[in-house]
Amino acid sequence: MITVTNSPRFLIIQTAFIGDVILATAVLEQIHQTRPDARLDVLVRKGNEGLLQGHPFLNEVLVWDKKKKYQSLWQVLQRIRAEPYDAVVNLQRFGTTGLLTALSNAKTTIGFDKNPFSRFFTYALPHHILPGVHEVDRNRSLLEPLLSQGAGTVRIRPKLYPLTKDYESIRGYQSNPYVCIAPTSVWFTKQYPAEGWAELIRALPADTTVYLLGAPADAVACDAIIALSGRQEGVRNLAGKLTLLQSAALMQDAVMNYVNDSAPLHLCSAMNAPTTAVFCSTVPEFGFGPLADQSRTVGTPEPLDCRPCTLHGRSGCPLGHYRCAYSIRTEQLL
Repeated sequence: MITVTNSPRFLIIQTAFIGDVILATAVLEQIHQTRPDARLDVLVRKGNEGLLQGHPFLNEVLVWDKKKKYQSLWQVLQRIRAEPYDAVVNLQRFGTTGLLTALSNAKTTIGFDKNPFSRFFTYALPHHILPGVHEVDRNRSLLEPLLSQGAGTVRIRPKLYPLTKDYESIRGYQSNPYVCIAPTSVWFTKQYPAEGWAELIRALPADTTVYLLGAPADAVACDAIIALSGRQEGVRNLAGKLTLLQSAALMQDAVMNYVNDSAPLHLCSAMNAPTTAVFCSTVPEFGFGPLADQSRTVGTPEPLDCRPCTLHGRSGCPLGHYRCAYSIRTEQLL
């Protein structure tokens, strides 16, 4: 364990996707629990900083604009090197963030041994994808050199902190019991088919409002699902109309949230919101399953030799049948 005196300054690096940043908040919770005096900074990619707005443990959120990749990267590196960080903890295995970590000028650098620049880290720890090991467990392992012995042995959920204005903005949607469905995914093979979501909407109680959530680009797909369902009342498309923190606040009090293996799943975990997570081509054993107290996973009942076909999802089914999704029954979801 490294020795840090006075109030330590730590930088956590996670510049991947929305779900990865959400899961990284468990690291903030872990550090704050052990070292509440620590000054915590986070580096994220541009577009994800809104997730951490008003976070009570954060001193500063650094932003890397990947559209201006090397220019922005250089500016970020200069800011990092100007700070006397006691430690930089890199949650990623990619070379760019490994280079930032190695050149950070921090007293201690920590990351996974799969990073191309891990040889230059103070501590390079193993990264394993094993049954029963969640992504928050893998991230937590990086804190072992940083925190007191035993501090990193208990799993802590990720957590987001919607502001009062976020809760106020969604209050009008909460007059009746409601269900949230986040039906899309960046990856085709992680996405439960539109026909399946439409059938679920038809099967849900008529007195339960259904909200479809997503980014602005998902609005058309959500409209198509609603039309396919044939349900005329009690269904509303909110894709693109809520921020991530507003969506998190809405999901918190839902009767149930139906999600794919994607970012909305982790929003539910961070809000301890009831979760039914649909896994198509991927499996929970990869370590990205739900963490809410009331949560369950749903997958194909068929023994498919081709599943899982990849860790992160594909743009299409390699075999053309997509049985891992189409074989899931509405009864399983209900």
